[in-house]
Amino acid sequence: MNPVNPDQLVDDAKSRMEKALAHLKEELSSVRTGRASPALLENLKVEAYSTKMSLRDVASINAPEPRLLVLQIWDQANVQAVERAIRDSDLALNPITESNLIRVPIPQLSEERRREMTKIVGDRGESARVSIRQIRREAIDNIHKAEKKKNISEDEKFRTSEKVQKITEEVTASINNLAKQKTSEILQI
Repeated sequence: MNPVNPDQLVDDAKSRMEKALAHLKEELSSVRTGRASPALLENLKVEAYSTKMSLRDVASINAPEPRLLVLQIWDQANVQAVERAIRDSDLALNPITESNLIRVPIPQLSEERRREMTKIVGDRGESARVSIRQIRREAIDNIHKAEKKKNISEDEKFRTSEKVQKITEEVTASINNLAKQKTSEILQI
């Protein structure tokens, strides 16, 4: 019988939950609010050099004004592909091309579009909460298996399970705060 380190089970669950939270942050950064943010376009996929690339890999993105994004395309051959990717995205943006510079005005969101965006934020938040619950379930299962194999004591099982639950509650609260904050950004006029 080889002993299992209960702290390692907790650390593994915590690490996985933090990755899920980081993924949510990245997803929410690409949800459109009324303000210009380079994160809005960074992960947009562009057909460049016969492959799909993130927009941030083919251009620099700046927000010189609250309602304007300016993209400096590094290779003139990719200008059309970048413009097409922006037009075809679900962001409802209309880019203006000038040589290898693309200006993307960010129009005010309509009330209907704001509601759609808040639903997207809610869906992504719920998806993150589901993945956190799944990670918790797997961690608790691993703790119970270790106790059944007599690798940890019953007291360690309860103590470790409580730690996992506490981390789960903290990460879930962070997810809720992120979603609430993004929703308020979207609803802000």
